[in-house]
Amino acid sequence: MDQKAYRLLEFDKIILKLEERTATALGREQVRALEPFSTRAEVETALAETSDAQAVYWRKGTPPFGGISDLRMAFKRVELGSILSCGELLKVAEFLRGVRSLKQHGSSDMPEGSDGNLVVVLARQLVPNRGIEDELLRCISGEDTLADHASSELASIRRNIRTRQDGIKDKLNSILRSSDLRKLMQDAVVTMRGDRYVIPVKQEYRNLVPGLMHDMSSSGATVFIEPLAVVEANNEIRALMIREQQEIERILAVLTAQVAEISEPLKMDLEIATRLDFLYAKAKLSRDMDALAPKLTDAPVLDIRKGRHPLLDKKSVVPVDLRLGKEFTSLVITGPNTGGKTVTLKTAGLFVMMTQAGLHIPAAEGTEMGIFSQVFADIGDEQSIEQSLSTFSSHMRNIVHILAEADQGSLILFDELGAGTDPTEGAALAMAILEGLREDGIRTMATTHYSELKIYAMTTPGVENACCEFDVETLRPTYRLLVGIPGKSNAFAISSRLGLPDHVIGRARETLSHESVRFEDVLGDIEKKRSETERDQDKARSLRMEMEKLEESSRQERRKLDEERKKILDKSRQEARQIIVDAKSEAEHLLARIKDLEKTVQEKDREKALRDMKQSLKMTLDGLEDSLAESAMPRGGYAEAPVNLKAGETVHVMTLNQRAAVLDKPDADGQVTVQAGIMKVKVHISQLKRIDVQKETVERMQSVRTAGVKAAPVRLELDLRGHSSEEALEKADKYIDDAIIAGLHEVTLIHGKGTGVLRKSLHDFLKNRSGVSAYRIGKYGEGESGVTIVQLGE
Repeated sequence: MDQKAYRLLEFDKIILKLEERTATALGREQVRALEPFSTRAEVETALAETSDAQAVYWRKGTPPFGGISDLRMAFKRVELGSILSCGELLKVAEFLRGVRSLKQHGSSDMPEGSDGNLVVVLARQLVPNRGIEDELLRCISGEDTLADHASSELASIRRNIRTRQDGIKDKLNSILRSSDLRKLMQDAVVTMRGDRYVIPVKQEYRNLVPGLMHDMSSSGATVFIEPLAVVEANNEIRALMIREQQEIERILAVLTAQVAEISEPLKMDLEIATRLDFLYAKAKLSRDMDALAPKLTDAPVLDIRKGRHPLLDKKSVVPVDLRLGKEFTSLVITGPNTGGKTVTLKTAGLFVMMTQAGLHIPAAEGTEMGIFSQVFADIGDEQSIEQSLSTFSSHMRNIVHILAEADQGSLILFDELGAGTDPTEGAALAMAILEGLREDGIRTMATTHYSELKIYAMTTPGVENACCEFDVETLRPTYRLLVGIPGKSNAFAISSRLGLPDHVIGRARETLSHESVRFEDVLGDIEKKRSETERDQDKARSLRMEMEKLEESSRQERRKLDEERKKILDKSRQEARQIIVDAKSEAEHLLARIKDLEKTVQEKDREKALRDMKQSLKMTLDGLEDSLAESAMPRGGYAEAPVNLKAGETVHVMTLNQRAAVLDKPDADGQVTVQAGIMKVKVHISQLKRIDVQKETVERMQSVRTAGVKAAPVRLELDLRGHSSEEALEKADKYIDDAIIAGLHEVTLIHGKGTGVLRKSLHDFLKNRSGVSAYRIGKYGEGESGVTIVQLGE
């Protein structure tokens, strides 16, 4: 595309925003090379890549690119047979670790149907090598250092070096501590010069210390001498250092050879990581702009819905609706200065470039973008003093270039077409240029202040007017683009609001032609009626949305009632079936007994037995009728509805004939949500009867006690010390039953402190023991960790 248009439409700033979202230098290189594609297939692929990266990014978050660096120079050195340094090998290790993390991030924990996602496919193609990664990290301890344990030989050499260094230091320190030689020393320290240990001696005493002089201070007052006593030891250290360097080179050569074996997979990993960085950068930019992938079409058309300029603050920018290329090929935009005309042009051109570069655009669903062969722009004042070009000349030179290069697949954007010269001639030139482009079928957008162009757009097929709305009351533009409506000149209204005398404005009106005044009045009437129509449409839209909400709420309520009714009917049918099954079973049982009577009972006793069975059968049938009556839907409710019903209470639901738990308070209509088993239903409060659970429990316990189940008193504690876990659990189980029957609420189990095995067994048992509501370790004064306090009750 036209390079000048890149700058005028600020596509280069979009590239900078994309660069800021990359994580690697190679990713930034790929971003800087990004240009719009020219075919629909390429654009579709690029947009799909961005959408795939966005899907993974939204699900998995920021990808881990730590360790991913540019290793191309290292690969080249390996190919040439060079040995890699510690720093280069360390970067390879960190790169392998980064590849492993990147593969894990992009390919694991992905939903079904992700196999076709390009980012997932690329992540799965990464080839980490944990073995070489670990070996490199084991051997290399820093940018310039091999670890001692890189090899046993290296560890031995360095150990010998340290031993000899310590010996030299001891000898030199003894010299420094000598009372005879102390006065000869400049400082009582051991230092080094050129890998040799030396001592600082005063210049005047240098002949009194036998040894080799290696250096002198800048002032000349101090000489650094290696005493003869440590020369041989220093020589040994020097020899060991040479061996150390040889061993280091050998180890580096071995490690480099290992890297060379996987150089091809490493190159592929580098390409994939770079590509992933580029794709994730596009996904991040899409997220930050609240952007989406537009619908594509082969024809060079635009249909932008609520498009926002990507370089403006998304919270304050006013979205625009813009279309071009279907009903009309040319669009003439009018309106006041700073009203948003130029921003609209730039938005359209920038959206085309971003779309064809595979970037999402900040617009609403339904936006449709065509494929353009070129985008040309003539925007801004480009007068040149050096080239002796005026504003008009610079614009005209650019327009000449555009007209020579444009074709039917181009999009041309003119800002203030024909400006900078005589208005009459400028308007004539602008109409001629637009007419020529219209005849060639080239998509064109132009901003202007000329009334002649407004009339041209109103009277020419294939050309449409648009205006940037302006609020005369506040003297502020609204930045809304209204397609199909020519903009009214607001010069007189603005001047009047700003305080220009009326007689001056009146004199100015008199100088206008009758046709011009009439044309402006017509535009004013159109604008007024449009505003009234728009307000009416907004009101109608609001009422329609409110009606739709009410209708949807009503539908949901009906659906909910139908579901509840279906559940109740299903449960009633199930209970009825169970009653029939029970009746059938009872009948079969009675028939079997009759047959047994005929065989075993004598004639005189048979009639009595049959009467007893008949009476039993009647009682059974009566019971079945009662069950059927209870399971049927009731005609009414309880005589008295429960008062002050609260969440958590237990009630009997007449419609379900079973207990349920109250989940919330009754609403204004008396509807209550209850839970019966796993079923949650909403019933009227008149269908509920409160159940006193505590009273039932007390009565049940009293009935059990009066039945003589347990007559003996129950102690408040049970000592389990000295018993095995199995014996203790058996005793505790029986004791808890007795305590519940006796109506106790809290008891103590004594298990002792010991090793804690018995306590743990008891606690595991109490977790699932029915009748135990809670338990805890004893407090101070209760026995502490040697006892467990058990609270009883459901």
